[in-house]
Parts: sequence; C-alpha cells; structure tokens
Amino acid sequence: MRIGMVAGTVVSTICSPVYEDRKLLWCDLLTPEGQPTGDYLIAVDRVDAGVGEKVLLIDEGNSARQVVGMADAPIRAVIVGIVDEVRLGEA
Repeated sequence: MRIGMVAGTVVSTICSPVYEDRKLLWCDLLTPEGQPTGDYLIAVDRVDAGVGEKVLLIDEGNSARQVVGMADAPIRAVIVGIVDEVRLGEA
C-alpha cells in the first residue's frame, strides 16, 4: 500500500468498458512523512475521494482487481481509503 495526495481527475472519452462509471484520479505519491516523492499513480476511486485529500492506495494489479471485483480488469491501482492521520514511531 502507498499514501498519495489526489491532484486531479483523469478524463478519457475512449476507454475500456471496465472504466465506465468509475472515477479515475491522479495521485501524487507521498513519503510516510507526507513529502512528495515525485512519482504518481492514476487510480480507480472506490471511496469518493476529492482533490487535495490524502488517500491510501493499493498499487498491486491483482489486489486492485479484487477490490473492484473483476479478475481480468486492466487496473493497476485503486484508492481504498482516505487518510486522516499518519503516526510514525508509535506502537
């Protein structure tokens, strides 16, 4: 799993049917401390996240496909949560 910040929405007029009625979001990846890594993912939104929100991403194709319930879907990443807080070094 990864942490990211939603930077925008991705719109495609021609796409695989699996993306119909699904929101795609551009997510800048963050370190656990909240700093940008310079990398990004385009992810299927499952939690109705919005621009500026910190999110939890699954960046593994098979796990992402299981979340959307489609074993052969062309999906790599999916947003599975909105992050309220990250605490480091606590048990």
